[in-house]
This record gives sequence, structure tokens and C-alpha cells, in this order.
Amino acid sequence: MKDRLNPAQQQAVDHIHGPCLVLAGAGSGKTRVITHKIARLIRAGLEPQRIAAITFTNKAAAEMRERAGALIGREAKKVLVCTFHALGVRILREDGAALGLKPQFSILDADDVVGILKDCGGTTDTATARRWAWGISRWKNEGLNAARAAAAARDESERQLAALMARYEERLAAYQSIDFDDLIGWPLKLLREHATVRQKWQAALGHVLVDEYQDTNASQYELLKLLVGHPERAEARFTAVGDDDQSIYGWRGATLDNLKKLPQDFPALKVIKLEQNYRSTSAILRAANHVIGPNPKLFPKTLYSELGEGEPVRVVDADTEEHEAERAVARILSLRETSPHRDWRDFAILYRANHMAKPFEKALRRANIPYKVSGGTSFFDRAEIRDLCAWFRLWANEDDDPAFLRAATTPKRGIGHQTLATLGEFASRYRLSLFGALFSGSLASVLSPRTVATLHDFGRTVNELQYRARHTVGAEAARRFLDDWLQAIGYERYLYDSEDSEAVAAARWGNVIDFCDWMAKRCGGEIDDEAGVHLASEAKSVLEVAQTLALISTLSEREQDRDVVTLSTLHAAKGLEWPHVQLVGVNEGLLPFKPGDAAEAEPDSAAALDHAQRLQEERRLMYVGITRAQRTLTVSYTRRRKRGRESVPVAPSRFIAEMALDAKTSREDPREKLKALRAEFARRAQASQTP
Repeated sequence: MKDRLNPAQQQAVDHIHGPCLVLAGAGSGKTRVITHKIARLIRAGLEPQRIAAITFTNKAAAEMRERAGALIGREAKKVLVCTFHALGVRILREDGAALGLKPQFSILDADDVVGILKDCGGTTDTATARRWAWGISRWKNEGLNAARAAAAARDESERQLAALMARYEERLAAYQSIDFDDLIGWPLKLLREHATVRQKWQAALGHVLVDEYQDTNASQYELLKLLVGHPERAEARFTAVGDDDQSIYGWRGATLDNLKKLPQDFPALKVIKLEQNYRSTSAILRAANHVIGPNPKLFPKTLYSELGEGEPVRVVDADTEEHEAERAVARILSLRETSPHRDWRDFAILYRANHMAKPFEKALRRANIPYKVSGGTSFFDRAEIRDLCAWFRLWANEDDDPAFLRAATTPKRGIGHQTLATLGEFASRYRLSLFGALFSGSLASVLSPRTVATLHDFGRTVNELQYRARHTVGAEAARRFLDDWLQAIGYERYLYDSEDSEAVAAARWGNVIDFCDWMAKRCGGEIDDEAGVHLASEAKSVLEVAQTLALISTLSEREQDRDVVTLSTLHAAKGLEWPHVQLVGVNEGLLPFKPGDAAEAEPDSAAALDHAQRLQEERRLMYVGITRAQRTLTVSYTRRRKRGRESVPVAPSRFIAEMALDAKTSREDPREKLKALRAEFARRAQASQTP
């Protein structure tokens, strides 16, 4: 594998003069194929800057850049490796003026969107606003704007949401801002409506490679078609790499229709299957093939491995969640005694939803086993931390309009949405940032003197804080400055006033204190790297640290090298692998998930898919979980689970039966095995001491 490509991989790499679909089964080396194909295109004479490799996460893009660099050297830096959304930003920065968008347009994050929707819909309820955001996002992913959504509305609820979407669109236009979905929708509109721009980008991109193609939504597919051009002829040069059996994001707009449409839209499409798995043993792959078998097939394939039969897949039953967690820990300890893979990082416990982690965390802590939880909320994604970062961003860059909007309204300062809408229209007319428009002499022509005075007061506050942040150096001075600032803007009171639960408010305020302590330490030159090693550097100003926050907030993605057991949701585990994997909570109602039976499933998953689609997607999720395992796989379920204050009987998941395991070899009590191992070690130790 390391020295050469197998025949199917080589065929995929060598097909460079037309459209190509690579069906890459789990563990079949798809990233290797993509990077080798980039090298092959360059050897064939295509300039590296005319190659685009599109991924779905920044982390995947970084890995692809690194692997391409190792293969082809400095030329790899010229290749455009980015996410769909980053490509959208690039297109709009260069050519968005054709749609009336200024080059310095702002990109709103999820919390910004929820805040605007609260104002548009006249509510203070965050959960309601998030549901609106999901509905609007789903429409945008389907290529609908407010007018088209209103025309397609099926009932009064959808008509009301379409009207809200129209108000939301007006607000974004006034702010010269776009949201995450617009990073696909606006470039799509631009390329559709402006032939010269479309021709420019088609000429600029000589070959487009799309990773995880099964995760594309309808708008992303339409954007791809406009970028590569010529669907009716053979010269549409792109490579789509994906696996219909790993499509697990239907609840957020991904559609397998994009795979169905490819052969229809591109008759010259070459389809190549990668079926040899380099990750898992035959026993694990057999279980995976059996599970995915009942799903309808777009392109039938069967994974196989040359790594040998390996250990049988084990099924473990437990009485309760706590009992299941105890058995999971016993399994880890047992494998540590007998396996050549003895690092904690070799073990993973995977589950359907975030809330299922708690009993496993407790059991691991009791056993003094280090662990990390993936797939939960990053510290930097917490609303209170994003509030503070908006102020820091504004100090570092006065033209950051989303930061301006958040800082001006969190906490409330008497600056309402109508004032901001008028300010946004004024700023757009004179091609200014929102902050730049504050002190314009003409602002009084569109706003009342009282409102202008309020805006001036906010602007002066920002300028004063920016000045102090630039000149505040060292840990102690930084801590005093941050304390004074939080008190001046009344942030603690804001948190307690905005939460129904005092305990929740106190927890959020605790996060703020922790964050400010962390900031102050960095100002004093005290830094802990990702491995926990204490480093020292010279003291910095608050403003200097604020300017690096965007980089610092990505450090959590680089924790995978720590020697800890991984706890992860199945969705967050996609693309990863471990020698030893345990799938836990494999019960009916959890996997497959049944709406109403469990908390904290993926947002709106039930609403987005019908019953048949949902079951097929849940089966694919089970398949993804199974194929994360390299050497051993354990699947566990409980007989009873907590529901509220009660403990209710639950059934094992139908997917366990679908794995078609050998009943004689699949059942195991890890506690008994561990007990037997320890007894055997004790017997041997005693025998060695006997004369």
C-alpha cells in the first residue's frame, strides 16, 4: 500500500481527461488517490494553481495539503485545497461586486444568525430562533430564496417561515453581510447569471477534485456543474470521490440524488470502485457488509481485506448504562493486558448522541484512564466566549462588521435593529464599514440626534478599549483591564438576566472568568501547548493576543496526538480510525434513532427525512461506526435505560442481528475475561517463585 497503488487506485489516478466518479469504500485509500491524482495532473502538464481539491472541513483540507506536500513538494502549495465554503468566499471576494456585494462583506456565524432571526421574528426564545435558522438553511441548501420558498410553502407554518426569511434577507442586505449557506448560494447565483464570471472560473480551474462527494447538497452540486462546465461533452474535468454507504448527513441537506444524477448529467462519466480495505480485518468487514446489505444500492460494492480474519466481533449486553460503562472500561483494560496496542489513544468508545457520554466519562475517571470527548461543543464555540471574541475582533479590525453587530448588541446598549439597518444602508451607500460610518458627518441626515449620540458613545467606547488593549502588557495588567471592561459593559448582569436558570448563568460566567484568566496568562507569556507542556515567551499586549485568537481557537482540533481514550459521537468519528473500537448504546430508539426516544440527537434530523430515508441513514451510521475499527470491535447494548426518572426496558438494535455474527464466538463478558487474565498472571507469578 505504501509503495504502490492497487489496480483500481491506479485507474482512478490515471483517468485525467474527463469526468470521473471514484466510489471509495471505507478505508480504501481515497485521500491517497486524491493526492496521487494531483501529482499525476501536474506531471501531465496542468499548472498546479489550476487544480482545486475541495473538502468539507478545514481539518481535512489541512491533512490533504500536508500529504500532497509530502508527495510533490513545494508545487503543492500552489494547488487550491479548501472547503466548498472557502472557495465560495474566494469567488465572492473577487467577483461579488457583480451582485452588489462589497469586497469587505461580512460572514455571519450561527449565533449572529440566531440573534438576527430573534429580532426579525420578535422572540427572545433561542430554541425557536434556531429552528427557524435550520428551516431557512434547509431551503437555501435546496436552492430556494424567500420568494421561491413562499411559492413552494405547503402550509401556514411554512408560509410564515418564508415571510420571516424575506425579512432576514432584507436585514442581511442592509448589513452587507451573508451567512454560511450564502457562501454556496451567492456564488451559484453569480455563476448562473454572469457568463463572463462563469467563463473566467471555468478557465481558471483545469481540474476539480471533490472529496466526500456523498455529503454534497443540491446547491453544491449545481455549483460544481457550473465550475467544470460542458456536462454534455467528455471534457468536463473533475473527479468526485465518495461512498454512498457513508452518507450520514441527510438531516443537514446532503443528498444521494447527487450521486444518481452524475451519470445522467455527465454521460462520459467513468465510474471506478475502490473495494480493497486497508484498515480492518475480515471479521469486521464481514459485519459491515452484512449491516449495509439491506440498503438500496446505487453502485453495489463489497469491501474485502487482506489483513486476515482477526478477532471475532464481540457483542456485550449490560443491565444499565452504568453497567455498560463498567464493561467498556473492563474491555479496555483487558485489551491493554493482551494487545500489542497498549497506548490509550488506540481505544475509542462511540455512541449515537452527545448525552450518552456521561456514564462512560464517570467510569473512565474512576479507573484513572485519561480520555477526551469529541463531537461536543468546543470552548470557543460557546456563546459567551464568542460574545467576548466579537469585542476582541473589533479592537483588532474596526471593519469587521459581524463583530461590530455582536458587540453593539451584546449586551444591549440601546442600539436596535432598525438603527443598525439604517446604519447598514448608509454604510453600503458610501462603501464604508459599519464602524467607519459611525463618525460620518452625513449620518445625522438619516438618524435622529439622540440615536447618533448613542452610536458615537459606542464608537468612543470601542476606541478607548482598543487604545487600552494596545498599551496593556503583561498578565496582571491584562487581568485588571479585562475585569474593568466586563464590569463597564455589564456582562455578568447580562448573563444572569438572559438565563432562566441561575445555575446555567453561573456556569456561563465561570467560563468567562476561565477565558479571561487564559487570556491574561498569554499576555504574560505563559502558554501551555497542545501536549500540556508549559512554554514561556515574552509578554504581549491584550491587542496582540486578541489578533491571534482565530488561530488559537483551532488548537482543539490538534489534540488527536494526546495519549487518551476517545469518546465520540458516530458523526464526529467519520473519517477517523482506531485499533480498538466499542460501539455502545446500540439499542432500538437510539441506533436507529427514533424521534422522541432520546435527547440531543442531531438537530431537526427527524423533520428533515421521512421514515424510510431515516432508517437507511441510521444503518449507514452503524456501518460508519463498524468501519472505524482496525483490529477489534465490540458492540454493546443495555436491557434497561433511563427515561426521565424512570428505568424502562429497551431492546437491542436490529442492526446487531443484521451483522449476522456467529453466536458461539460473539458473546463475551469482558469482566470475566479480565478476571481470568489476572488470575492467570497471579498463578504464573506464584509458580515462578516456587523452588
